[in-house]
Amino acid sequence: MEAGLPAEFPRLTASGQNRPGLGIVHLGLGAFFRAHGAVYIAEAMAASGGDWGIVGVSLQNPTMRDALVPQGCAYTVLTLGPDGDVPQVMNAVQDVLVARENPEQVLGLLADPRIRIVTLTVTEKGYCHEPSTGALNRTHPDIVHDIANPLPVSALGYLVRGMQRRRDAGLPPFTVMTCDNLPENGSVVRGVVLDLARAIDPALADWIKTKGRFPSTMVDRIVPATKPGDIDRQARMTGQLDLAPVMAEPFRQWVVEDNFVNDARPDLGAVGVQLVPDVTAFEHMKLRMLNGTHSSLAYLGYLAGHETISDAMADPVFQAYVRRLWANEIIPALTPPAGEDLNAYAEALFKRYSNPAIRHRTWQIAMDGSQKLPQRILGTLTDNLKAGRASPGLILAVAAWMRYVGGVDEGGNPIEVKDPLAARLRAVSDGQSDAGGKVAALLSLSEIFPSDLARALKPELTEAYLALVRSGARRTIEGGAA
Repeated sequence: MEAGLPAEFPRLTASGQNRPGLGIVHLGLGAFFRAHGAVYIAEAMAASGGDWGIVGVSLQNPTMRDALVPQGCAYTVLTLGPDGDVPQVMNAVQDVLVARENPEQVLGLLADPRIRIVTLTVTEKGYCHEPSTGALNRTHPDIVHDIANPLPVSALGYLVRGMQRRRDAGLPPFTVMTCDNLPENGSVVRGVVLDLARAIDPALADWIKTKGRFPSTMVDRIVPATKPGDIDRQARMTGQLDLAPVMAEPFRQWVVEDNFVNDARPDLGAVGVQLVPDVTAFEHMKLRMLNGTHSSLAYLGYLAGHETISDAMADPVFQAYVRRLWANEIIPALTPPAGEDLNAYAEALFKRYSNPAIRHRTWQIAMDGSQKLPQRILGTLTDNLKAGRASPGLILAVAAWMRYVGGVDEGGNPIEVKDPLAARLRAVSDGQSDAGGKVAALLSLSEIFPSDLARALKPELTEAYLALVRSGARRTIEGGAA
């Protein structure tokens, strides 16, 4: 038993009820999917039946497998509300594989005719694409490997090689359903899968293009990282020790383009999933209103010393800032999805961010900013520039990201920047001695900033960066710079 964990409680185990047959493989089995998609899928099977049991695949390390398999892959979802916590044990996951340990086993599973859907939460960087364009990065080391080798290492490589085995066996392809925060995420994953397939076998690419399905989705639930104290709390609440619980807010939403191979899917509509012909408006609403403000609060809040989003939202300066972002910069650039009131959505987000039970760390949200900025903030900035709308709050957020990736906070303390481009970002920033040089150098990174947008943003971004250096994040916002 790990030090500090409550050894007096028995280990959580899967229930003895009949477990469903397999139907879904999930690549990148982390906290978010276990608190979101897996919950909906379990509820859909309970409501309408069907064999949609999930096999999770950890692409690199065995941590999740080692925590879940001894529990029969059962785990607890602890819903954290302002009025108390509610535990729920989930049994939809049937097994967890580790791709790096046994890629052949994973490919064999993907070629199994029982598997009809492959879902993904591999984060933006897992798609090995250029965030500014959406195109496959052919120079990415994992992609170079996967073109040359039949046993892949990337999520895309597993999708393509799994499809290849199904085609060769005379089976239909599986539906690929991404659950990551990318605009038009189904189109993005379809594009990079086809690019990789074309590099391996053009005929395979044609087969996938004709027969494959890549529904877009919008996913929404705040799922903070699980801490050792959460494991202790869950054990004392339930009387069972779970080494892989997940924490989540009460709110959840899933919007799915109803486009599946042979129409094979769980009865998601029976449990509140919105099945629609086009997800785009929902994606833009969520990515820009939630993820865009989350990132803005993360960078500025971290620099101002706020550990969590709820801490930032307890600060009147940040409360006013986020309301201005929604009212003046983000909502005017959006087309509301059918049946959605954007002002009401903003008010709901405000309450969710302020939930003191959700300890969603600004440092966690700040991770991988080079991959997130184009989808979460730069798209809104582009639309506002075209419309002649000012965007001082979003420009300040980008300046805060630039300050953050320099690796030193406002007190001169080092920041541990987690980003696939972290070393390059730090080197680019350190290579310039003044604010203008740093901003210009970071704007020159074309994989993040399209050249036209970089030129348009440079003057205001430089002023915003200088204001952060002179006054710090909180005083800059309070002084009316955003």
